[in-house]
Parts: sequence; C-alpha cells; structure tokens
Amino acid sequence: MLTGDASYIKKMNRSLILSKIIELHLISRADLAKITGLNKATVSVQVSDLLSEELIIETQQEHKNLGRRPIMLSINPQAGFVLGIDLDKKSITFNLSTMNGAPFQTNTIELQSSDYDIILNLLIKHIEDYKHQCAHTRYGLAEVVIGIHGIVNNDEMIYFVPQHRWRNKNLKEDLMNEIGINVSIENNANLCSLSEKVYKHHQSGNLLSISLYSGIGLGIMVNGESLKGCHGYAGEIGHMIIVPDGKPCSCGNLGCWEQYASETSFYKQLSKNNHIPDFRNGAIKHLLLEQEQNIDHLMDQYIKYLSIGLNNIINLYNPEILVVNSELLLMVPNAVSKIKRHLTSTISHYCELLVSELGNSACIMGACALAIKNFLKVSELSLTYNEKKTCLSY
Repeated sequence: MLTGDASYIKKMNRSLILSKIIELHLISRADLAKITGLNKATVSVQVSDLLSEELIIETQQEHKNLGRRPIMLSINPQAGFVLGIDLDKKSITFNLSTMNGAPFQTNTIELQSSDYDIILNLLIKHIEDYKHQCAHTRYGLAEVVIGIHGIVNNDEMIYFVPQHRWRNKNLKEDLMNEIGINVSIENNANLCSLSEKVYKHHQSGNLLSISLYSGIGLGIMVNGESLKGCHGYAGEIGHMIIVPDGKPCSCGNLGCWEQYASETSFYKQLSKNNHIPDFRNGAIKHLLLEQEQNIDHLMDQYIKYLSIGLNNIINLYNPEILVVNSELLLMVPNAVSKIKRHLTSTISHYCELLVSELGNSACIMGACALAIKNFLKVSELSLTYNEKKTCLSY
C-alpha cells in the first residue's frame, strides 16, 4: 500500500495540476478540480503557489454570454526554457523549447572531430550562449538533456559511444562544473520512446520505439515508465544475433541485427551494388519511385531481416504500440504492410505497428520532454506535436 506524509501528497497534487495545465493549455480552477478529483480548496492553494512562482499565468477568457468571464490558467511562456541536445556522429543539434513543449529555436553544428575535449568545449560554448539568450526570463535556461547514441548507465555515465569511440566519460559532471545548470544524460533510443508517448501516443502504457539509423536502438516503455535494466543498458537490441556466423560487428559478435537492418547497413550495400560511394535520401527516393530492380530486391531483403528482429521483439515484450523510427521506411510505399507480411506467427501479439512521424527529431524532442519533466517535477506529460520552429545551421 502506498503511503506518504503531507509534504509528499502536496508534491503529488502539484505534479497532477501542472500536468493537466500543460496538457489542456487553458483551464479554469473549477475544471481543474473536476478533472483531477481534487477539492477546490486544494486546487486554489496549489494554483496560488504556482502563480507566485510565475510558472503559470491567468488570463480572462472572452465570451459573449452574460455573467462573469472565466479566469483561465496556462503555463507562463516567459517562465524559462529547456534545452534538448542530440549528440550524433557527425553533428550536434540543439533545440530550445518553452515549458509547454513548443519548439522555439533549433541549431545544428557539424562535427569535424570525435575528440572528447573538443566536443565538450563545443557543448559548453553553445550552452553558455543559450544561457545568455534566456537570461531575461524568471528561470532562464532551466534544464539541459543530452541524447547519446551509445550506452549510458543508470548514474548517467557514458559507458561507450561506438561512433566516437568514447569509453567511461562523465559528460554530465564535466558540463555541470562549467555551466552551473542541471544536465541529464540519456540514451537516444530511450528519448525516442519518451517522445512517442509524450507527443503522439499519450494513452499508451506499453510502447516500444526502435531507431534504425547508424545502429539499432530500442526504447522500452512498460506501464508508462522507461525500462532500462539493472545497470541502464537495456535496449541494445541491435546486437541480437539473427544470422549465426554472419557479418562481423563492432561489438565483437557475428551476425548482429544492425548489420542487416540498420539504415547504415542498407546504404552500404546499396553503394556497393551501384559502385557509388555515398547515397543520399534524394537519390534513394528517386530509385524507389523508378522501381529499379536492384533496389527493390535489396529493399525486400532489408525488410525481411528487419521483420525477423521485430518478430523476436514482439514475442519478448507483447507491446501495445510498436513504433519503427526510420527515414528510409518513410520513403518506401506501403512499408508497414510489407513488414506485416513477414509477421505471420500465430503467437506474436501487438496492437499497432507504425513508422514514426517524428523521424530523426524524435531524440531531441524526447530530450526536451525529459527536461520539462525534470524541471517541473511532473510524472505525466502530454504535449502537442508542432513542427514550426526557427531553424539555424552553422
């Protein structure tokens, strides 16, 4: 049985009220009481505290009916900002977001080096720039979350980043010592699964998100919470062996799934078959539209290997929603139907299989969502997906 003192219950009520204000954008005190089940006195006290902290604001809604206009509550857009960062192999993307999840500004910088100290100094410089930019607000730059394309443990230490060959790096501490802002480090696949739940599938408690970019990562949501395993290393599903004695993998094994079903593996094989060193998405889309025989055959093989891994995952987790995050599959007509034709087992059960609409923005959107959750200390978060933002590149 769950128990708690008055202070704990107050925190729970605050979290619930803030979550509903964020989700519904505008809501009155009376409606808050109805939706949350809290009494009006509790709502009034909590709202008073949030107003004094300038986390929420009041506005008077216009209406044509007689009588008093209702006073509506919403998140204060000038309260402060959070920063999500996607640290990838060749680039770093920064997304500055308001407290209600609206993207405010996105910048991307290209990486010329994998050296840890060089990238650390780049991060410090750009975070400091954002900190200065947000200084006019009450809470300034309140929280930073960084998505890592590698293995992150439960203490937020980076165990290994294969793309940069980093091992045992304490990026969290190194940054916080310099910038004086709370920083969280998280695996990119976990952030992708969080973004799917927060922005698209609010009611799903059991959701899996599979990212198919340079490698393959699995983000696992069970009963609405991330499942990370004993040390935080759960979800390294790309190193599940699907072809015994198959292609060598950087992990040391042979026949790992990501050697056959990651986008990188597809591009490498396509480049090899066509004697072209680098295929871009535009060229691939053209070949798909032209229904070139060589790419059709390769795509069929790719989907076959992808489906083998998906079948294993479905049997392991019995997900409600299985989201495949892939820019490549978004270009393939009827991709989901083609995958489903390979999922013929009578014991494999899932409710919905789809290709993510968030694409390669999923990681950074999840980083912003986690930053909001951390700063506002809310357990549940439902945000509206909005592609509009200011995009800058350097």
